[in-house]
Amino acid sequence: MESPWERDALLASPLFQSLWPVLRQCPQGRFPGLSDLNALALSREVRGADGAGIRFVAAGMPRRGEFESQYEVRVYRDGAVPTREANWHDLFNALAWITFPRTKALLNRRHYEELRLPKEGHRRGSTRDALTLFDESGIVVACAEPALERLLREFRWKELLWAQRVAVRRAMRFFVFGHAIQEKALRPYKGLTARALILQVSSDRFAQPLEAQLATIDAAAALYLSESQALESTRSLSPLPVLGVPGWDPANEQESFYDDASVFRPGRARSGRG
Repeated sequence: MESPWERDALLASPLFQSLWPVLRQCPQGRFPGLSDLNALALSREVRGADGAGIRFVAAGMPRRGEFESQYEVRVYRDGAVPTREANWHDLFNALAWITFPRTKALLNRRHYEELRLPKEGHRRGSTRDALTLFDESGIVVACAEPALERLLREFRWKELLWAQRVAVRRAMRFFVFGHAIQEKALRPYKGLTARALILQVSSDRFAQPLEAQLATIDAAAALYLSESQALESTRSLSPLPVLGVPGWDPANEQESFYDDASVFRPGRARSGRG
């Protein structure tokens, strides 16, 4: 069952905070259409990796076997992002382009470069898997205190999100990036888990208005993704049960919330870092 369009409900949920600035510019009484999204992209001068202005076009069936018709190729070469009307998944993808244009362009460029590489047996490759995982399920964690970053990477959930929640509120910010996670967040559940790209920032960034913070995060994430070794595999991204973030679910005001081992599972640290 599709969720109804309720802009004010999205603006009231911290799960959609990264989209608040663009959501405020979306129509209140109807689902945003292609013309709304293109007007937003044009007003913000959103451009793709190859310099073309990004525009959202009606989705059609790709012609099989033709390199030029592949999704990532069309976006890279023409700036054309196929977008289904009245579709939450594609809407959140479009809003991510408008909110994080540099990061989305870097992801698209890296996909395009990977597609141009010869592949044995037409295998997709671990890099594209990692890029897609972040694009669909990513969350950017801005962290000003290395000790907190270490707790996240080591899956020490209760210590981080309960015992250190005052420090987390002071020195960490969480920006949902992935459009699949945002779609799932329309009906959030305790086990909803994103994959975190952790970026080290100075604490004075958190005093900026939200739009300025988002621009800073976008630039920093794009810089990280421009490195050839970034996101070599899905193991580069730390899992994060998003409803455990302090303030993101009223239930996590109780210590027992974090005792659910089926959600807050122990594990070994991941190797990648932002």
